[in-house]
Amino acid sequence: MNYKITIHQKPLKEDLKVLSDGFKSMDRELFPDKSWVRDIAFFLRDQNGLVVGGVSGNYGAFGWLYVDALWLRDSDRGRGYGTELMDLIEAEAKKHGCENAYLSTMSYQAPGFYEKRGYTVFGELDNFPDEQSRIFLRKKLV
Repeated sequence: MNYKITIHQKPLKEDLKVLSDGFKSMDRELFPDKSWVRDIAFFLRDQNGLVVGGVSGNYGAFGWLYVDALWLRDSDRGRGYGTELMDLIEAEAKKHGCENAYLSTMSYQAPGFYEKRGYTVFGELDNFPDEQSRIFLRKKLV
């Protein structure tokens, strides 16, 4: 076979799907009962229904919750909404058998917020970028 490697700055969604489907296929073969993943999100909405914050991630794979994003509008921070959103996503994951959670945050964001919630650091990438770092945290849910 003659293959050719190509570069794409803006890859097509259908090409990326081929990679994703191939990866998922390997998981299904190795872990037929554990390779499912469900996306989940909780949104904080204002009186007009506009999203002013929320938390998103996925759960199920091997009993882990992955928290992809937690965000609140500046004016809504420090009012308990972040705690409430994290409580909700963690509780939902526990209902579906998750025993652990993990996430990453930046040093300029809120690593202390997660540590107060029982998350512990298990890895850090320095100079990501400049003087900042990317911090990886985990928590036992049960």
